[in-house]
Amino acid sequence: MQLSVVLICWNSLTYLREALASLQDTLQATADSEIIVIDNGSTDGTDRFIAENYKGITYRRLPQNKGVAYARNRGIELAKGNFVWLLDDDTVTNREALATMLQYMQQHPECGICGCQLTCNNGEIQQSYKPYPGLKIKMRNVLRSILHCKGNPSDPYKEQLATGQPFEPVYIIGACQLIRREVIEKAGLLDENIFYGPEDADYCLRTRALGWQIAYLPQVNIIHHWKRITNRNLFSTIARKHTEALIYFYRKHRKI
Repeated sequence: MQLSVVLICWNSLTYLREALASLQDTLQATADSEIIVIDNGSTDGTDRFIAENYKGITYRRLPQNKGVAYARNRGIELAKGNFVWLLDDDTVTNREALATMLQYMQQHPECGICGCQLTCNNGEIQQSYKPYPGLKIKMRNVLRSILHCKGNPSDPYKEQLATGQPFEPVYIIGACQLIRREVIEKAGLLDENIFYGPEDADYCLRTRALGWQIAYLPQVNIIHHWKRITNRNLFSTIARKHTEALIYFYRKHRKI
C-alpha cells in the first residue's frame, strides 16, 4: 500500500466532518491508500457519525484520552502504507498538496519527514516550520498569549521562505507530517511520555539523528483551523500537561 492517513480526534466533530470530506476527495487520485481515525474517547457522537457515513475507513475509539502521541501510535500500528500521513482533525486537505509531498519524498530518498504550508481559513500562513522549541521561544509565546498579541513574531526562517523553495527547519508540526515507512521502522513510535506538546519536535529530532532530513514545502498548502487548545486557558489541565511534556522533553534532549 502506498499511503496510510492517520487522523486523531477528540470531541471535535465539527472539524472532523470537514477533514474527512476533504480527505475523501484528496485520496481519489491515490487509489492505494487507507484512512485510519483514532478517537481519543470523544463523547460528541463521533462514533455514530463514522459508522453512518464512513464504513470504509478504519475507526478505533479509545476508552480515554491518553494524549496525542499515544493515539497517533495506535494509528501507526494499524497503518500498512509505505508512507504514513499524520493529520490533525482540524485540517482540510487537497490533491495538489498530497501529490506534491509524495512526489518530493519519492524524488528525495534522504528526506524522512515532509510537510507543506499550513494556512488559516483566511489564507494567513502559519509558522508550522519550527526552530528548536527552547524555553525562550516558549516563554515568548506564553507572553504573547497573555497580552493577546496579534500577528506573527519574527520569523527565524525568513531568508529560506523568500526563496519559495523547500527548506529544512528543525521540525514541522504534527498537524501535517508525511513520514517514510523506513523512518518508523528505525526510529520507532512517538514518545508516549509526551501527552501533548513537543511530541512532533521530539520525533523530528530523532529522525534527524538517524541521518534523514526534515523538509518543509512552501509551494503547496492545506488549511489548518489551528484550535490552539493550550492558549485558551494557561491554567487548564491540558496546559499543565503541555508544561510537563516540555520539562520531560528538555531533560530528554539535555537542551533548554
